[in-house]
Amino acid sequence: MRSRSRWEITLVLAAVVFLAAYAVSILDTSLGRTERHLCDVVVWGTWGLFSVDYVVEYRKSNNKRKWVIRHLLDFAALILPMLRPLRLLRVVPMLRVLNRMTVASLRGRVAAYIVSASFLVGFTASLTCLDVERNAPGSNIHTFGDAAWWTISTMTTVGYGDHYPVTTEGHFIGAALMISGIALLGTVTATLASWITEQVKRDDDLLLAEIRSLRRDIAKLQRQHEHS
Repeated sequence: MRSRSRWEITLVLAAVVFLAAYAVSILDTSLGRTERHLCDVVVWGTWGLFSVDYVVEYRKSNNKRKWVIRHLLDFAALILPMLRPLRLLRVVPMLRVLNRMTVASLRGRVAAYIVSASFLVGFTASLTCLDVERNAPGSNIHTFGDAAWWTISTMTTVGYGDHYPVTTEGHFIGAALMISGIALLGTVTATLASWITEQVKRDDDLLLAEIRSLRRDIAKLQRQHEHS
């Protein structure tokens, strides 16, 4: 159990290092060839740890075929990001690791997952969008601030339209963000509805318990009155 916890902490630290190296390689345009190569080594090295985690989890599963089917997105996230348009999928293994590290209660897990997913998806999407849009002809996204503003407005389905992607890769990222935003909003709504339902049920249970207690007291008083 302790070794498992250490491994998960290692994966979380690897995710932080991965995001830092990926961000530096995109945001710092003054990087030399050596520094950029070092960032690439760090990115792919940490990516290797996620690949190892995938293989370990696969080997530990009892029903390997069922496990593979349930983790097709994880497999795609490890293979497809080698292609530039699909770099946003790099965030998927990090979400899986963070989900395993969250608190035990279901509502706590959902809350932690929503916060971590929103940040990771938004931050990675902003970086990836800036990477593919910055030098594209006719682009209107030239800074990280532009990319972050577009990401937030897209994830929240507001879509101001002052910044938008013009490349095919950017359109793919936008579609992924729209789906992610709707999914996260649906999760928040479902969690809130579950909490309200639970509170109403708890109040109903307390009210029923009080009614039963009153009935017992009334019945006891009636028996005492009859005996007297």
